[in-house]
Amino acid sequence: MATPESKSLKEHFWDPVAGFGVTFRTMFKKVVTEQYPFEKMPTAPRFHGRHQLNRWPDGLEKCIGCELCAWACPADAIYVEGASNTDEERFSPGERYGAVYQINYLRCILCGLCIEACPTRALTMTNEYELADDNRTDLIYEKSDLLAPLLPGMEQPPHPMRLGDDEGDYYRGSFGDKETAS
Repeated sequence: MATPESKSLKEHFWDPVAGFGVTFRTMFKKVVTEQYPFEKMPTAPRFHGRHQLNRWPDGLEKCIGCELCAWACPADAIYVEGASNTDEERFSPGERYGAVYQINYLRCILCGLCIEACPTRALTMTNEYELADDNRTDLIYEKSDLLAPLLPGMEQPPHPMRLGDDEGDYYRGSFGDKETAS
């Protein structure tokens, strides 16, 4: 049976040797260094980055101003004000659209709960992760910063619905056979 004195002596001798063993093992390993600003690594396919407000193929906004994303946000980082569409000024296929849409990236935790709450898939997340800035006001993204760019064939809203007879055609996706007018 080992005496307490021999155990203490063994610990005093072995502990530094074990510590140096870790040091020597890591000294000869290849250094892993990220060259971040110059070499950017691709993100994972399901990475949660900057938000984006999507559009329908004719250019109308998918956001209907329901404010469900703002209600779902645990950090209270989203502010939405809905407004009514008119026949003269139509921004989305439904009755309403998001007149004011803001995401405060000083508060956002990029959890994605707002994405799950959106009934029209208007809000998605991109792979953009460079969101730092030196000015706090620049980290509050407005609707113009969040809207997806207009692709060829899209028309800048406001304009009438081009992809069907009513908003149901948009939401069901039954506008595939109809031609879009420019």
